[in-house]
Amino acid sequence: MRRASLGTRMLAWLLAYIVLATGALFVAVNWVHENAEHAVWQALLDTELDSVIVRMQNEPDFRWQDSDTMQLYRQTPGEHWPPALHTTAPGLHDEVEIEGRRRVILVRDEAGIGRMALALDITDFEALEHFVTRWSLMAGTALILITVLMASLGASRLLRPLRRLADDIQRLRPEATQQRINVDERGSSELFVIADALNGYLSRHEQFVERERLFIDTASHELRTPMAVIVGATELALRQNSLTEAARVQVSRAFRTAREVEQLITLLLVLAKDPGRLEKASDRIALYELIPEIVEDHRHLMQGKDLEVDVSGLERCEILAPIGIVQAAIGNLLRNAIENSDQGAILIRLDANATVTIEDPGHGMTPEEVARIYAQLARTTGRDGGGIGLNLVARLCEHLGWRLRFDSVPGRGTRAELALSPMLIQPSQSNL
Repeated sequence: MRRASLGTRMLAWLLAYIVLATGALFVAVNWVHENAEHAVWQALLDTELDSVIVRMQNEPDFRWQDSDTMQLYRQTPGEHWPPALHTTAPGLHDEVEIEGRRRVILVRDEAGIGRMALALDITDFEALEHFVTRWSLMAGTALILITVLMASLGASRLLRPLRRLADDIQRLRPEATQQRINVDERGSSELFVIADALNGYLSRHEQFVERERLFIDTASHELRTPMAVIVGATELALRQNSLTEAARVQVSRAFRTAREVEQLITLLLVLAKDPGRLEKASDRIALYELIPEIVEDHRHLMQGKDLEVDVSGLERCEILAPIGIVQAAIGNLLRNAIENSDQGAILIRLDANATVTIEDPGHGMTPEEVARIYAQLARTTGRDGGGIGLNLVARLCEHLGWRLRFDSVPGRGTRAELALSPMLIQPSQSNL
C-alpha cells in the first residue's frame, strides 16, 4: 500500500481546516445577517405601522397612499386583501410573494380598525443580497485555492531539505567509512538535530564494524593456522607404514574432524562477511567434476551400510563461487542423506542451471523438522553424526542468495534441492 507523503497530509489537513473554517464563518455570518435583517424589518415596519394607526385614529379622513416599495392592506369590506395573506397569522413574515414581488409583511390586529398588513418590497434588496452572496462564495473559493497553492509551495520548500536528507541516507554504503550527513545551512534546526544523531550513529557503527572486522581477521588467522597444523600432521601420520591399525583409525578420525572444523570456520567467516565481498574470493568451479570428489570424501560414512551413491546424472555446469562453501553445502546435504539411510541408492543429479538434487531412500523428515530447517531455528534433532548442521547450510544459502528446498515423507526418504543459479556461468562462457 502506497503511503501518503508528509506534504500531502499537511495539505489535506490544511484544506480540511480551511473548508471547515470557511463554512463555519459563512454559517455564522448568514445567521447574524438573517437575525439583523429580521430586527431591522421589524423595527422599520413597526414604526411605520404605529404612525399610520395613530394618524388613522386622530384623523378620520386620513387615507394611506402606497409608494413604490411600501403598501398597506386592510381586511375590511371594499379593501383589497391579497390571497397570500389569507392564512397569514399576525406577526412579521419574510419573503412573501405578492403580485410577483418579494415582500416583508407585518400583520397586526388593531382594535377598532381590524387586521392590517404593511408590506415592504424587498425584491431589489434580495437581488443585491444574492449578488453579494455569490461574490462572497467566489471570494471564499478563491481564498481556499490561493491558500492551498501557497501552502503547497511552502510545504514543497519546507520538505525539500528533508528529501535531500533522505537521499543522502539512501546513498550511504555499508562498506564505506568516514560517511557523514550534511545539512544545508538554510535547513531547520530539527534537520540539524536529526543529522547530528545520524552522524553519531554512523561514527559508532564504524567503530563496531572495525571491531568486527578485526575479530574476523584475527579469528581467520588464529583459528586456521593451528587447524592447518593438525590436518598436516595427521595427514603425514597416516602415510606412515609403521602406524598400527588401531592408531590409524584414531588418526583418521582426528584428520576428518580437523577438516570438518576447518570447513566450519570457513562457513562461519563467510556468514560474517558481506556477500558482495565474497565475489572477489570466488572460484570458477566445474560442479560435474567437484561432486564426485565430495562423494569420495564422504564414502567413509557408508561403512557398515548397504548404500551406494549414483552420480550418473551430472550435466556439464560451471559456477563462480567460493569452492570451500560449495563443498560444505553439498557435502552436508550428502552427509544428511547418508546418516538417515541404511540401504539403497542415494541419487545425485546436477542440471545445466546449477541445481543439485540429492534423493535418499532413508527415514525421511517430519514436517516439523523440515519447518525448522526452513526457519533456520535449530539443527534437526534425533540424529547422530558430525557436520555443520542443516541450519547453517540454510543460513548460508540465504546469505549468498542460493535456494535450498526439502521435500520429505517420513519413512520414504528426503529430496534436497540446492539451486546455485544466481552465480551461474552460461555454457557458452565455459572454456571446457
